[in-house]
Amino acid sequence: MADLTGMNCVQPVNRMMGELPKIGIRPTIDGRREGVRESLEEQVMNMAQAAAELISSKLTHACGLPVECVIADSCIGGATESAMCADKFEREGVGVSLTVTPCWCYGAETMDMNPYLPKAVWGFNGTERPGAVYLAAVLAGHSQKGLPAFGIYGKDVQDKSDTSIPEDVEEKILRFVRAGLAVATMRNKSYLSIGSVSMGIAGSIVNPQFFQDYLGIRCEAVDMTEIIRRVNENIFDPEEFAKAMEWTKANCIEGEDYNKSNEKKSAEEKAEIWEYVVKMTIICRDLMIGNPRLAEIGFGEEALGHNAIAAGFQGQRQWTDHMPNGDFMETILNSSFDWNGIRESFVMATENDTLNAVPMLFGHLLTGTSQGFSDVRTYWSPEAVKRVSGFELDGLAANGIIHLINSGSTTMDGTGQQEIDNKAAMKQYWEITPKEVGKCLDETKWCAAITEYFRGGGFSSQFTTKAGMPMTMSRINLIKGLGPVLQIAEGYTVELPPEVHDVLNERTNPTWPTTWFAPRLTGKGAFTDVYSVMANWGANHGAFSYGHIGADLITLASMLRIPVCMHNVTEEKIYRPSTWSAFGMDSEGSDYRACETFGPLYN
Repeated sequence: MADLTGMNCVQPVNRMMGELPKIGIRPTIDGRREGVRESLEEQVMNMAQAAAELISSKLTHACGLPVECVIADSCIGGATESAMCADKFEREGVGVSLTVTPCWCYGAETMDMNPYLPKAVWGFNGTERPGAVYLAAVLAGHSQKGLPAFGIYGKDVQDKSDTSIPEDVEEKILRFVRAGLAVATMRNKSYLSIGSVSMGIAGSIVNPQFFQDYLGIRCEAVDMTEIIRRVNENIFDPEEFAKAMEWTKANCIEGEDYNKSNEKKSAEEKAEIWEYVVKMTIICRDLMIGNPRLAEIGFGEEALGHNAIAAGFQGQRQWTDHMPNGDFMETILNSSFDWNGIRESFVMATENDTLNAVPMLFGHLLTGTSQGFSDVRTYWSPEAVKRVSGFELDGLAANGIIHLINSGSTTMDGTGQQEIDNKAAMKQYWEITPKEVGKCLDETKWCAAITEYFRGGGFSSQFTTKAGMPMTMSRINLIKGLGPVLQIAEGYTVELPPEVHDVLNERTNPTWPTTWFAPRLTGKGAFTDVYSVMANWGANHGAFSYGHIGADLITLASMLRIPVCMHNVTEEKIYRPSTWSAFGMDSEGSDYRACETFGPLYN
């Protein structure tokens, strides 16, 4: 069993520069005095407070800290009170705007005009006042002014004294806020490239304009030699390094060395490599978010970091032909724990694939969980599995499976050794127990890197993901003349009998972690069968997140104006700004047309 002595209690913290975005609640009201407004003040404010209570009680930031709501100081009956609210929101750091009302209001005077805030309007479904009429009017105003907003309206009529939030309204508010927080959290952060393009992979050709225009993220870059400089000049915390080495020796189990006998590293060489990859991990984390300890030991510039909310490491081949690979560093950073205890996972992409780092970031911000990065390696049909192993796939795997496998960024959370309701899961880090960390570590072996791939050596994580986890695979691709598109595939993890797994796994690199993925089929389009999912996937990599989060990803993409080209989310769960319906009756086509018309959020 892994030695978790000293595993700390979880203390959520915002490790990025800048305050966490807040949710702004805008209670709008019929501005007519001498009876109308006065009769509505209490009901309108009760709606605002109910929305704030719902959001604060149900949601947290990805870092684990609570979501704060800011309510306008007064109800908003016209342009002056609108401006007063906007001023307060600016001061308070509001990043998402939710307008609520049970009544008619003057739409163009009371609407939120900030072009960068994701915005929604909740119109109370009651018979006493025309909340639905205001909702329709103000959404038309948003559409006309080019400020898309989400409409929220309950299916069932409520009494005016009813302060409860119906289930369908709650679902839309929370989906909107989750996605809106992701948008606001990314703004003004950085993506850090450590190195450049890996082996001609298109996703690692950094496109700064995409990051700037669609995500509000700046692109930073350092050469991989910065790691060598920091190792050689001891630009890392020596006390943390000693602690990290002790933890690594106690918890990171060496697996089988698959190299030919004349290519195996000696025990002394492996010991040196272990020290180097641990230093790489500390250094790359410091590059991302800084480390005040470095200032204390004389490295003030390095202490600042790059405020990187996500990063990528080139590795192959200019680094890995000579130096230990980044597999340990990537795996540890992407996991929800290390030698300092249980903590928020990082987003670190293998091969600096920026377009896989982005959906990893999306998934992390939406769920607060660790994200996986894999090669979308092989489609195994039932016939092929039976031919090579004699085994007949059944259950969720009956229609075939996709082999997800990668040498680095497949988080140890992906072992499936954490549990929710006694089922395999990947949990928000503040819910993970030390016992679950121990199980993740025990299920992970660290195999000596295959020198055919990695001439400089290193250690690759090796595990097999447990069955039964709902999972969403996603990917961003950039298309010339079109821009970014998002792909989504919901499905489940499955397991094969060990002897069957070995037969299939030994045909590729057995030192890497495996996730067997069975996408959920719809019987049409890209989800006609499992082969079609593989055939329509737009690149060699995919990010995976625990849970079926496709609907949240679709909502988030619409806020950023990124069309979704492939998904298997049911139609009733798709939630986009109301004006998308003006672009046609086919939801996929209207998404493309709306995104093209409105353009990137920050352009």
